[in-house]
Amino acid sequence: MSGFVFSEKPLRIDRGEGVHLYDDSDTEFLDFGASYAVTPVGHCHPDVVEAIQKQAAELLYVQGSYPVDVRDGLYERLASLGPGDCENVWLCNSGTEANEAALKFARSATGRSKIVATTRAFHGRTMGALATTWKNKYRDPFEPVAGGVEFVEYGDGDAMADAVDDETAAVILEPMQGEGGVNPAPEGYLQSVREACDDHGAAMVMDEIQTGLGRTGEFWACEHHGVTPDILTTAKGIASGLPLGATLCKDWVAEDAGPHGSTFSGGPVVAAAANATLDVLVDENLPGHAASMGDHLLTELQGAIGDDVRDVRGTGLMVGVEVKRGANRLLPKLAMSHQVLALPAGRSVLRLLPPLVVEEAHCEQVVDALAEVMG
Repeated sequence: MSGFVFSEKPLRIDRGEGVHLYDDSDTEFLDFGASYAVTPVGHCHPDVVEAIQKQAAELLYVQGSYPVDVRDGLYERLASLGPGDCENVWLCNSGTEANEAALKFARSATGRSKIVATTRAFHGRTMGALATTWKNKYRDPFEPVAGGVEFVEYGDGDAMADAVDDETAAVILEPMQGEGGVNPAPEGYLQSVREACDDHGAAMVMDEIQTGLGRTGEFWACEHHGVTPDILTTAKGIASGLPLGATLCKDWVAEDAGPHGSTFSGGPVVAAAANATLDVLVDENLPGHAASMGDHLLTELQGAIGDDVRDVRGTGLMVGVEVKRGANRLLPKLAMSHQVLALPAGRSVLRLLPPLVVEEAHCEQVVDALAEVMG
């Protein structure tokens, strides 16, 4: 059997538990990619599994215009967890849809069309979100994409101040870039973007699809910088792998967000999975655990391979190892020789995004494997 959209790896996954995946021969793999940060509480967390099974037995689906307790509970949970006063919640099915909604909401609320995005950004693959995704390899096959987007250098506050004007509907950016190479925002940068948006009445859209839900050691990465966006998007791990995204926004955006809809917005089963996932994240203080394990992982990596690579960087359990040669060549060696799964971030960065329930022994296993592979 061949895949059309995804190129398939020579590894057939059979099951998962906690920080491990198992192939069809029952070989155990340490999952330090979490399928692009989609399993923050670990694979098949029993609380999440129980919530899904219970809800599936009661109500699989009803459209979003009918009030449902489990969906209402998710609205309330996300409103309480959102940064600052981002208390209005729109539910959808993916990160790219969450960003599509954010861009539409910003244009409707401001009455403007210009969008400012950043170099090395990744915001999704649908036509609107794709227009704000920087790398040509994602956009070129589908041109022309939506217009009105201007790119500026990520981390350059002066360039951002020059680009944002009275025609700008929104600035969209990540508090730490993931696909672009695990690039943390420089100190003071997000504050300067916030100021530029405030000066011109533009919406600041924070894409926390990969950085959110405790991955960087705070529930939202923007909290490290003391910045509250007008719109925040989240997805990936919010329902432990079931398809769900969310767009959170301030009142001034929600009041004039315009018509928008989705058939599967906040389906009962995915809402149940999300509620259980959020409960585990909060009750087990997984953001705090991610901060502690991330510090340990960074320290161990820098000590073991710091002199052999260009850089080791990141925050919490979102870590990038920039190598001197292609990162992709390391992944098969890690998987087949050391049973460690990781991810690339561009050509030169190895990306580590483990479930937030990892322990020191797991981190040390990865460090030892990397040291040997690179040795």
